[in-house]
Amino acid sequence: MRQLLLLAFLLLATLAFAQEKDKKKDWDITNPPGEWNWKQANFTVDEGTWLNVDVSPDGKTIAFDLLGDIYTMPISGGKASPIRTGLAWEVQPRFSPDGKQLSFTSDAAGGDNIWVMNVSGSDARQVTKEDFRLLNNADWTPDGQFLIARKHFTSGRSIGAGEMWIYHTSGGSGLQLTEKKNEQQDVNEPTISPDGRYVYFSEDMYPGGFFQYNKDPNSQIYIIRRYDRKEGKVEDIIGGPGGACRPQVSPDGKKLAFVKRVRARSVLFVHDLETGMETPVFDGLSKDQQEAWCVFGVYPGFDWTPDNQSIVIWGEGKIHRVNVATKQTTVIPFTVDARHQVSKTLKFRNNAFDAEVDVKVIRHAMTSPDGKTLVFNAVGHLWVMDLPNGKPRRLTKDNDLEFEPSWSADGNRIAYVTWNDEQMGSIRVFDKTTGTSKAITSEKGIYRTPAFSPDGKWIVYNKEDGNMHQGFTYCKEPGLYLIPASGGEHKLLTPQGEYPVFSPGRGAGVLPGGWLSVRIPHQEFPKRGSEWSGPEKTRRGEVCTALLDQSGQSVDRLERVVQSVHRPHAGYGENHRSECRYQSRTR
Repeated sequence: MRQLLLLAFLLLATLAFAQEKDKKKDWDITNPPGEWNWKQANFTVDEGTWLNVDVSPDGKTIAFDLLGDIYTMPISGGKASPIRTGLAWEVQPRFSPDGKQLSFTSDAAGGDNIWVMNVSGSDARQVTKEDFRLLNNADWTPDGQFLIARKHFTSGRSIGAGEMWIYHTSGGSGLQLTEKKNEQQDVNEPTISPDGRYVYFSEDMYPGGFFQYNKDPNSQIYIIRRYDRKEGKVEDIIGGPGGACRPQVSPDGKKLAFVKRVRARSVLFVHDLETGMETPVFDGLSKDQQEAWCVFGVYPGFDWTPDNQSIVIWGEGKIHRVNVATKQTTVIPFTVDARHQVSKTLKFRNNAFDAEVDVKVIRHAMTSPDGKTLVFNAVGHLWVMDLPNGKPRRLTKDNDLEFEPSWSADGNRIAYVTWNDEQMGSIRVFDKTTGTSKAITSEKGIYRTPAFSPDGKWIVYNKEDGNMHQGFTYCKEPGLYLIPASGGEHKLLTPQGEYPVFSPGRGAGVLPGGWLSVRIPHQEFPKRGSEWSGPEKTRRGEVCTALLDQSGQSVDRLERVVQSVHRPHAGYGENHRSECRYQSRTR
């Protein structure tokens, strides 16, 4: 018994040591492990880029961020006092309603989350603790008990979309307010009405339902919407030509300042929530980011003065105070003594040229019928090697790019496609017995996926209709073709389909090879009554088989005998792919 207790104690001690060792490996943003060769960079600036600015409730102080650090200074301007500095990236300060605290966005814990600190910079603490769906752009509820922030959602293609979430200042998992409409159009920049009922925010409403790179900002990209916390509904508030972004409600709740694109300029507007009147008040802003990804907002945060008379906003390097009624603007001067640690850039030696290259990727690997030889594509050419441990060697000595090899049934020939930017593509056949290669097509084109018939006399292939990489010339009459393996006249089998493969042993008295398996995308599948009979409703990626007669044409009447099979597809839910077989009826 004593031995068992001793063993248990040693096991627990070992686990505790392992856990403590793992803790030491945790990445600390403010003090990263390793040798960084830090250099101290000290400089003084009176301008800055992308400054988020906020005004204290008493109107005496402004807070702003610069290069990931947070500063405060009198609203009249002067030398800014650093209150939050270091290696962490910390931005978007917002005064609490009582003026005693600041919320801000920080990655000090490893990812962007909402933090709170005293206005002096002391007692900083993390409010949200997300490690994947990160947060930014927080705003306080009027009672100072909650923060509403934008939660960031990403997808496989996009940098992401957003949702509005509310968190108690003591922490917790939060409560969802709005739901993203898709994975690619952003929602951001919340601001809360003085009575706490409404949450105004900007949302990408560009047509199409997904992020696009070529958007027109003078039509409408972003609009301003609001969420009603009482009724739980969302309604549109401001939109139209030039869009609308970065809303900021006035302290009395009667006006909403926002940024709008007017031709090539971003302009500060004020919207009267009672009448709907919109007035431009300042055009000295920097360009907003409506066309781009806006993870941290379309424009930097700004704020009203407590008397509802002025707006303090950053633009073109400076902090401006804009009188809403008179439209007169004064620059609030500032200087910042910036102190930053800069690490030495990590560099690797990369040779301009290497005589030998380690190939990391191979494609189009095909094993010979006897299982003794492998042919594959690597660095633009075809290679063969004896299995299992042979040394790869070039199939040919040609200069053209070579792809998509296919063996003949006897293993003596390999059909493949080539590409040359001047001569375009061709289908060639390599004869192992003679060691020579011969082009069997005589016309230029973009050729794909050749395959031998079982008797080796024919080759079926796909001719493409062009693309952005290889062009669109010599691409007339695309489709599946049949050509003698020795070269000669080609025959169009069908204008539809891809990846044709002969199925041996099927169909007596027909073209050698009988059944021809072809993948037909659902967009291209003919309706009933056309040459290739098939289901009226088909899905992407259907694989169907068709019977060829002596002339190489499909039999007129085909009957479906096997139904669909659904397979799961990672990332997109259910991928509906059907295995369909059609058999001949006598004419």
